[in-house]
Amino acid sequence: MARISTEQRLMNLHQEALRQFNDIQTALRDERLQCLQDRRFYSLAGSQWEGPLRDIYEKKPRMEVNKVHLSVIRIINEYRANRVTVDFTPKDGGGPEADKLAETCDALYRADEQDSVADEAYDNAFEEAVGGGIGAWRLRTVYEDEGDPDNERQRIRIEPIFDADSSVYFDLNAKRQDKSDARFAFVVSSMTRASYIAEFGDDPTDWPKIVHQYEFDWQTPDVVFVAQYFKVEDVTETIRVFRAIDGTEEKYRQSEFDADETLEDTLAAIGSVEVRQRKIKRKRVRKYLMSGGKVLEDSGFIAGECIPVIPNYGKRWFVDNIERCMGHVRLAKDSQRLKNMQLSKLAEISALSSVEKPILLPEQVAGHQVMWADDNLRNYPYLLVNPISGPDGSQQAAGPVAYTKSPTIPPAMAALLQITESDMQEILGSSQQADKMVSNTSGKAVELIQTRLDMQTFIYMSNFAKAMKRCGEVWLSMAREVYVEEGRKMKGIGSDGNPMQITLMQPMVTEAGEMALSNDLSAAKLDVNVEVGPSSSSKRAATVRALTGMMAITQDPETQQVLQAMAMMNMEGEGIADVRDYFRMRLVKMGVIKPTDEEAEEMMIELQGQPQDPNAVFLQAAAEEAQAKAAKARADVVNTVADAELTQAKTAEIMVKIGGEVEGAMQPQSTPEPAAPQIDPFEAAKRELELENMRMDNAAKFASLAKALKQQQAEEESGSEEESESDESDDKVGEDLDELKAMVEALARQVADLKPQQPIIVATGGGGKKIQITKTPTGFSGEVVNED
Repeated sequence: MARISTEQRLMNLHQEALRQFNDIQTALRDERLQCLQDRRFYSLAGSQWEGPLRDIYEKKPRMEVNKVHLSVIRIINEYRANRVTVDFTPKDGGGPEADKLAETCDALYRADEQDSVADEAYDNAFEEAVGGGIGAWRLRTVYEDEGDPDNERQRIRIEPIFDADSSVYFDLNAKRQDKSDARFAFVVSSMTRASYIAEFGDDPTDWPKIVHQYEFDWQTPDVVFVAQYFKVEDVTETIRVFRAIDGTEEKYRQSEFDADETLEDTLAAIGSVEVRQRKIKRKRVRKYLMSGGKVLEDSGFIAGECIPVIPNYGKRWFVDNIERCMGHVRLAKDSQRLKNMQLSKLAEISALSSVEKPILLPEQVAGHQVMWADDNLRNYPYLLVNPISGPDGSQQAAGPVAYTKSPTIPPAMAALLQITESDMQEILGSSQQADKMVSNTSGKAVELIQTRLDMQTFIYMSNFAKAMKRCGEVWLSMAREVYVEEGRKMKGIGSDGNPMQITLMQPMVTEAGEMALSNDLSAAKLDVNVEVGPSSSSKRAATVRALTGMMAITQDPETQQVLQAMAMMNMEGEGIADVRDYFRMRLVKMGVIKPTDEEAEEMMIELQGQPQDPNAVFLQAAAEEAQAKAAKARADVVNTVADAELTQAKTAEIMVKIGGEVEGAMQPQSTPEPAAPQIDPFEAAKRELELENMRMDNAAKFASLAKALKQQQAEEESGSEEESESDESDDKVGEDLDELKAMVEALARQVADLKPQQPIIVATGGGGKKIQITKTPTGFSGEVVNED
């Protein structure tokens, strides 16, 4: 089969779109026409008499007391005081990275809302839904800088769709309220004939729009209707999986290789190898612009996988397989018309003269017609009449024949007026109780009244929350494809309304030590939630009232400072932004509020650039002094150990000398033969003293080392105490060594000063044994004796 040309394909597509639109518009015409009539009924002056009723009262007073309008405005005001906001949350609960990504999406969404003036789109859709039954808005992408040809970056915009009841149509097979299951949709918009010719350069042909109420307007603009046609297509894409040199796998779409011819060479250069391919099916939305005669523009695939049109319903049902909707007006239209008719009739009755007028014969007023006619203006003191001729021809004075009666209001009309007023209050909801609340009303009563009023608007707020949830889903679908530039800096809006800067696709190290990209929206898996509550300004005012009330009941000065700072943070007014920032920073420094990354960095810079607190300087100096003393104590221990070793060497030298003198004195001078081997008591005493010295030395070393370790562990807790204990240990070791040295020196003197046959007893310190040394004429004699 030969492939058809692009022109023929677009022609076939145009015919298919016309057929689909005709089917939808035919099925929904009556419902949508009622929605349009409802909106005109409450919003346009004189529209409550449109239709056959106008012909009946064509030449009569047509009074219009629009009570429906006030009721609709009350619901709209309730919505504007309790805005619905979008909140993104991680699908799987997530961790710190997922929570941060959700906060990033919240900030970007709020920034897009602010830049788009999205409140206009939301308000218009809500008003049309409450008034007629259906409203809508749309999302689209625009270039960040239209004047810069090199800037390809885009932002998402939220724009209103006006007259949604006659311009927004979805697939008849779409049953979901948010139309997430629709396969195509139409958005009909108007443009002047001159602008159409200037843009497209051909004779315009209207798109066939049949839902309208032009016949009741004196003049209508000369416009041409065109249609935006969104069609969901199932596109098969090839996913190519590459394995990097570190073993990780990365997935790329074939479209990415088509867009960047160097991507495959780049992956090969870094060692990535393709391991497999798979084909997937995904939804893509294609957009066309059509007139009644042809396809004007094929815009190709747009960002995201969803039709970017968000419907909002007031009340919605499916009855007999037809989607039916209505707002707050339709059920009150008959009561409002009846009230207008009664007031018009009452005005007509009241316009008639309430004065009883005389009925006279023509001959009575002959010649006095002007006087009688001007009496209402000139208020004559009297009026003249002519006498009438009697039966006998004589002139006779006569008064009026009769008098007219003043018009009276029928009793049925008075009863009907009262019933009509009651019916309208029941249908529209009466707000008189809230309007008439006076002082000294209990808080519980006020709360009950407000709850009753809120329940009248709850269905509209609930349906709008569903629309907002769908808007968040569509925005996220588009953001995954639009906000993907690495290192792109974008504006975000925090939850407090302050602007912030967000860097997309920024490299970071995760808690597991792996490299990743922060603020990567391309892989964002988030749920969309909605919050219904007061506006930001209302929340701030309520917070200030609560905080000031708490300040009156707390006595703690620090708590009062915190409450005062929080109250100032939530204040609103001209030029108060800097004040809020000051008190926020104050709370951050007090440790009440966790600082952001930017605030933490600013605090570090501030601490480095400013003189420190004297108390902090003193504490830091004390800590450093304690560390220095601990280091000195460790050095003193080392010196003590060295001194102990030196003393040990000296002691050994003295003992050698003593042993030599004793040994020389005790050996016989005349005996050349070597003595039999025996235990020398002086040698034993010397060895015992050496062993005792070594034990004391080792004990001193172990005590010093243990104390040094203990000092090192506890030096931060008590530097002064450590120093004292270290000095005591050093003094103990020194005393032991001095005592040992003195004992050895005393022993040497005692041995040298012994008189003949004079013994001395020396304790060995080991096993309780002692040595008795006696000086003899030929030298010294010694023996080991028990302690006893």
